[in-house]
Amino acid sequence: QVQLLESGGGSVQAGGSLALSCATSRDVLIMYTANWYRQAPGKQRELVATITSGGTANYTDDVKGRFTISRDNAKNTAYLQMNALKPEDTGVYYCNIKHAYGTADYWGQGTQVTVSS
Repeated sequence: QVQLLESGGGSVQAGGSLALSCATSRDVLIMYTANWYRQAPGKQRELVATITSGGTANYTDDVKGRFTISRDNAKNTAYLQMNALKPEDTGVYYCNIKHAYGTADYWGQGTQVTVSS
């Protein structure tokens, strides 16, 4: 079993920046793809960004150029740097890791991000 500990988030005005971190409880991150999802009020959870164990990153279209996903396998931590935030970025952000070659799948507890106009 792997626990994910998220940190960061909070409230910011539009145009501001926030950074999220997601640390694993065991030395395993290198074997997992790391993902950040978000869930806006009244909406389904959506994938925002993903990064493979080798460092290949992909983003949903509406965050491209504003968000950066990264990882430090030695620290077993994944990150999401969010710049130029918009009110529509508001939601609960969840860290998720999926085993690169298996079915193991773990979620963080979620952290609130609120962007005011």
